[in-house]
Order: sequence, then C-alpha cells, then structure tokens
Amino acid sequence: MKILLLEDDTVLSDILIDFLQESHSVTHTYSMKEALRFSEESSYDLYIFDINVADGDGLTLLREVRSFYDQTPTIFITAFHDIKYLKHAFDAGANDFIRKPFDLEELSGRIENIKRHFGLNLIVSLGEEMELNTQTHLLKTPKHLFHLSAKESELLHYLYKHKNRVVSVDEILQNLWNYDELPSGDAIRTLIKELRKYVGKEHIINVRGEGYRFE
Repeated sequence: MKILLLEDDTVLSDILIDFLQESHSVTHTYSMKEALRFSEESSYDLYIFDINVADGDGLTLLREVRSFYDQTPTIFITAFHDIKYLKHAFDAGANDFIRKPFDLEELSGRIENIKRHFGLNLIVSLGEEMELNTQTHLLKTPKHLFHLSAKESELLHYLYKHKNRVVSVDEILQNLWNYDELPSGDAIRTLIKELRKYVGKEHIINVRGEGYRFE
C-alpha cells in the first residue's frame, strides 16, 4: 500500500516510517504544503495526517484534498484529547482517528480495518466469484481470467472502493492521473466500455450526466 505520512515530530515520524515501511511504501513530509503537493502529483492508498504541523494543520489539508474529489482514506493522529477535535476531524472527511501516545499495533489494526473497508488488500473480492489482483492486474471471473492494463485495473479498483455511489469523470481524472497526463473524457469512456465487457454491464452502471457506479 502507498501511504502519505504528514508528521512533524522528528522522533515519532522516524518510528512510524520504520514501522510502516516493513509492509508499505511510505512518502513522508513535515510540511502541510508539501503534503498537498505530493497528493496532487501522485495517487495514494492511505493518508496518515497529524492535526498540528508547523506550517498549518491536517484538517485544512484534508478539506483541501477532498475539494479536488480525492477520497483517499485518512487516519488522523493527534495529541489533542478534546472531543471537539474528533468531531472536526470527521467533519473534514477523516475515516479514523488515533490519539498520541499510541501503540504501533493499534495503528496497524486501524490500517488493516481501513484496508478491509476500502478493499485495499492485494486480492480484492469484487463479488460473484470475481477477484482482482491489484499488483498483477489479473481479473478472475467464474469463466475467464483477464489480464487488465494497469489503468483498467486502477479504475476498476477505484470504482469498487467507492461502490454504490456515483463517481464522476472529473473525480476519476483527479485521482488516477497526474495533472500533466490527464486524458480526455473519451479515454475514460473507452476504459469503462472495456471493463464492462470483463465484469458485466450490470456491475458498472452509467448514470447519464453524472458518472459511473459499481454495484
């Protein structure tokens, strides 16, 4: 899993990086502004943000990335124990919250819960005996085995992670491509057409004028 970590405590950040890198790819920064730049330049599976950092705060950062259709799961870490910060975190779009000091195994448990909830495991069950390997891009269906392109695999996985809600073309572009590599809307429609051949039209619904929904 690719994780973007925003933590400006040098001691804690070193501990977290060492721990997380045992199982994940970690990009770390001390700066809110740099974290925003990283989120714009690359796609991540999980954000771990401290609430207070030297040049801003994680809440503002998350509101900013959410405004660009970025729905990456987010865990906040903070030294605050006031319940109002918990409310502010979830209002900003957080998915989980952990208070300092915490045990690394607690963080690991919360990450595993995020992975289960958002389908971030290597092998993702899409239902009806369909499985997607997000590393090899192999899609297994009851009758066939398809080797998807990297973008087909990413798009299918993204739609699945946000199943039962409409995902717009703009959201897909913002989350799966770098700004200087954005394809046309026609390219997205072509990818969707191919994916519907693999998984069935009944699983990827075209909501006219709004986008696509995985069911």
